[in-house]
Amino acid sequence: MAVSAAPSVRAARMLALGIPVIALGGALVSQYVFGLNPCEMCWWQRYPHMLAIVFALLAFFWRPVRPLVAVAALAVLVSGLIGGFHAGVEYKWWEGVTACTASPFAAGGDPLDAIMKAPVIRCDVAPWSLFGISLAGFNFLFSTLGALAVFALIARSDRKA
Repeated sequence: MAVSAAPSVRAARMLALGIPVIALGGALVSQYVFGLNPCEMCWWQRYPHMLAIVFALLAFFWRPVRPLVAVAALAVLVSGLIGGFHAGVEYKWWEGVTACTASPFAAGGDPLDAIMKAPVIRCDVAPWSLFGISLAGFNFLFSTLGALAVFALIARSDRKA
């Protein structure tokens, strides 16, 4: 049986669960249905969503509810911020931090060797976009705004208590 909570905390709990479920569901559909395989930074965005799902589910059965929902929202926010960084790498606003963004032609190196060692899925190339926004960009927008909404709902319940 689910643990009862204030209406705004219940809404926050549902949002903290719904955002990562939808985000991971969309990522899996894009991977397995549409063949958009994830790069290393795509995986980095998935891990906090997985953690958020665990904490959001725990908030349905354990007390205190608010801290569990807050940790879930923090994990969603982390995923969104990683998505923002990844989108910036895709848009060439800054360099990535992994080998999946390295240029295949390093100065002074063997070009064939560099090509053979280059990752198959590049982090600095958006495989899909809509209205100029990549999947990482959409994760940034929806996860960051969603996490902020969860925090606002939790804060609202604190003011009423």
